[in-house]
Amino acid sequence: VPHRGRGRSGAAGMRAGMRALALLLCALRASGTELTFELPDSDKQCFHQELERGLKFTLDYQVVITGGHYDVDCYVEDPNGRMIYKETKKQYDSFPHRTEVKGVYTFCFSNEFSTFSHKTVYFDFQVGDEPPILPDMSNRVTALTQMESACVTIHEALNTVIDSQTHYRLREAQDRSRAEDLNGRVSYWSVGETLILFVVSIGQVMLLKSFFTEKRPGSSGAGT
Repeated sequence: VPHRGRGRSGAAGMRAGMRALALLLCALRASGTELTFELPDSDKQCFHQELERGLKFTLDYQVVITGGHYDVDCYVEDPNGRMIYKETKKQYDSFPHRTEVKGVYTFCFSNEFSTFSHKTVYFDFQVGDEPPILPDMSNRVTALTQMESACVTIHEALNTVIDSQTHYRLREAQDRSRAEDLNGRVSYWSVGETLILFVVSIGQVMLLKSFFTEKRPGSSGAGT
């Protein structure tokens, strides 16, 4: 009988652990949008999102791949036209905010200060609070079990990994663009040097040929 009791307890603990792990795997981050777009010189791009009152949103942006000094102007307006965020010539930034009024919020990226450099901008717009990993976690009065604590730790680590992967993907794309641009410049320089060598070689041959060319004085008169 004691052996059976331990078996039931172990099975119940395993089922609880599996439920906690399932909740971890099914837990979703706050809904949002990720977008990468090109921002031409002397241009501005605006995006609009209708939000309810009391809703949290976070705007993360970064200038990647191409773009002069890798900077843009960014500002956010509420439905009443009040500017709640504004930064000029920033390469990257993060803006969290909780809405105070319901309506359409506008966030814009401006490259109007640049006259010849177009930019490539990435932004991540997250809306809403992240749902709890475990049910009634905020109202919980008892301590978390070892399995639940492990699930919370894994969930936070996964979120960190996702953010790190996004950051490194952007850096990798930026470095690859720089390497390709450098490779193109080296190729053009090599072609230019080759053409110069051909011109110099032909000029030297013509100059040496002129040294050994015999000129007969009066040959034109004798022919006449």
